[in-house]
Amino acid sequence: MTVYSPKGKNTGAAVVVFPGGGYWILAIDLEGTEVCDWLTSRGITCLLLKYRVPGEGLPSRSGPYPDSPMALEDAQRTVGLVRFHAAEWHIDRNKIGVLGFSAGGHLVAAMSTHFRQRLYPAVDAADKESCRPDFAVAIYPGHLSLAASSLGLNPDIHVTRQTPPTFLLQAEDDPVDRVEHSLAYYAALKKAGAPVEMHLYAQGGHAFGLRRTKLPITGWPQLVETWLRTIGAISE
Repeated sequence: MTVYSPKGKNTGAAVVVFPGGGYWILAIDLEGTEVCDWLTSRGITCLLLKYRVPGEGLPSRSGPYPDSPMALEDAQRTVGLVRFHAAEWHIDRNKIGVLGFSAGGHLVAAMSTHFRQRLYPAVDAADKESCRPDFAVAIYPGHLSLAASSLGLNPDIHVTRQTPPTFLLQAEDDPVDRVEHSLAYYAALKKAGAPVEMHLYAQGGHAFGLRRTKLPITGWPQLVETWLRTIGAISE
């Protein structure tokens, strides 16, 4: 976990960032350090998580939770640590969110629905803190629908009314994590009465991160900033 402090004004908000990579690798620049540069420029503390992935040679432990629980363990531990160190790091302990891309977007959903109990034995006082995110942002998430053409939600994602406010964004022409993943999660959140905002674009593909293109979807960071204001996570 690397802590990036805000540049200039501090809004008090913090975001733990989960890069994507299919639970095999981590796109630590495209969906990590570049994201932290954006967030810190907006007065938000960024915590970049290098979570564990199964790696080569472990096919039985590949993929999302519960097949490979280490990533979710690391995410739970990190949110607890941020809340434990909130005063020291000048963070509002009630404004700690998560943001992830692709597999990291699935980890956002997993964190949003698996926060009542740690997957690992408590290590120290930080593990007594709540690991529930106060808000969640999932960009072109994967592993959320039952199948590529299904709107049935992955049964390991247990959405309730306590699932934090969520922002979803995806391109309809995404060839890797098809739009059904976002649609399935959106439908489940709506049914449970959990606050959700979703944006779908016709074009954009996959793994575009924050790198500018000529397509309208490239303006998504501004949409996230507006949403964070509407839910009270940051102010003008």
